Amino acid sequence: MTALSSTALSSTALSTTGRTRLGRNPDRGRGDRSALYAILDAGLICHLGVVIDGSPRVLPTGYGRLDDTLYVHGSTGASSLMAGPSQDVCVTVTHLDGLVIARSLFHHSVNYRSAVVFGRPRPVTDPDEKLAGIRAITENLTPGQWDVARRPTRKELAATSVLAIPLDEASIKIRQGDPSDDDADHALDVWAGVVPVRQTFGEPSPDPALRPGIAVPGHIARRVTS
Repeated sequence: MTALSSTALSSTALSTTGRTRLGRNPDRGRGDRSALYAILDAGLICHLGVVIDGSPRVLPTGYGRLDDTLYVHGSTGASSLMAGPSQDVCVTVTHLDGLVIARSLFHHSVNYRSAVVFGRPRPVTDPDEKLAGIRAITENLTPGQWDVARRPTRKELAATSVLAIPLDEASIKIRQGDPSDDDADHALDVWAGVVPVRQTFGEPSPDPALRPGIAVPGHIARRVTS
């Protein structure tokens, strides 16, 4: 099968399955793959749900996306990465965009964008794909860092496990807008509205062991002002 380009993939719709069908507030769902990509690409940390020794775990980890594949990585000794390929896992990414303050407690809510991905992870063994996956994770967390930092050695790559999770089965849910108070509550003398929530980057703090004369690189400085 010929691989689709990222542009072609983004125009295809997400297929609904029993696990991705929204039971509550289905009007908040999105069926276009481009919305899935946007939510994933805007995030930094995902939560990986996996069963380890019969016990369910939800673990935060960095990630990166290449076309229709999500990559996560860690130590080859990490129990979550060792257990992943033997089962379907669940990956979630959520952005909190605002606190929705209503006149009634029942209608308090949050504005958010969320993606839930289901799939069977594949261990990445091809050296070129492994490097590509690590690069995707690095560039998602700190764009531009791949071009300036030292590349992994053969020993470091051997100590690193990379999993590829297909984006074939996923659901999206988004809430935007004002409180949905009952009409009768509009007469109450209670403030209502939305308090926006934004993630910002602070001033970079240099490593105490940094040699004199090494300035903050442009790609790092731009994160502070963006």
